[in-house]
Amino acid sequence: MTIRDVLLPLFVEVILTFVLLFWTASRRTEAVSSGTRTANAFPNQLELSVLFYVLTILAWDTHHAGTIFVALAWLFVVLRLIQVIIHVTDNDVRRRGLAFIVGAIVLAIMWAIYMMDILVGI
Repeated sequence: MTIRDVLLPLFVEVILTFVLLFWTASRRTEAVSSGTRTANAFPNQLELSVLFYVLTILAWDTHHAGTIFVALAWLFVVLRLIQVIIHVTDNDVRRRGLAFIVGAIVLAIMWAIYMMDILVGI
């Protein structure tokens, strides 16, 4: 895998986080008077993302970012996008929660594969 292949999902996740940040900031005045879902979407986006950022950097730096890693990274980012879209639109907690849980499971699998690869050399 190239560095571009490995880091592109991370870049998309970073962009999504910044979009939410700037969207929240631009709507902050409106949020005070009417409330907005974007204010809650931004910190929510950071919860799992930090673990994703760290793992991506580690996987690249240790040369353990192959095709499966990149595929799972894209799946994680797509699930985060889905969660954000749900959060800032109808905010259906069941659908949003499902996207969060599945994303968390994907990230846990990524970490488990990485740890096993490093510790056991699978």
